[in-house]
Amino acid sequence: MICEEKVAIGSLNESIVHPREVFKRAVAESAHAVLFAHNHPSGDPGPSPQDHRLTARLVKAGDLMGIKVLDHIIVGKESYYSFAENGNMG
Repeated sequence: MICEEKVAIGSLNESIVHPREVFKRAVAESAHAVLFAHNHPSGDPGPSPQDHRLTARLVKAGDLMGIKVLDHIIVGKESYYSFAENGNMG
């Protein structure tokens, strides 16, 4: 990993994330690939419908810019969920 960037801070149950903001640093750094991660304050790392939609949107945006999205990881209290490990990258 070359660098990390905090893109958004969510509310109790949702964070508004726009691909333009998410990829800004990746484009500036001429990144080949990115990895996204966020936490679920509830402690349950299971992805919500919004998480699935966001992941698909970020993968599509990355494809358009030639930046591969390697994974989207949700961190819970004692475990995590990896979209890549679960075959849900888009």
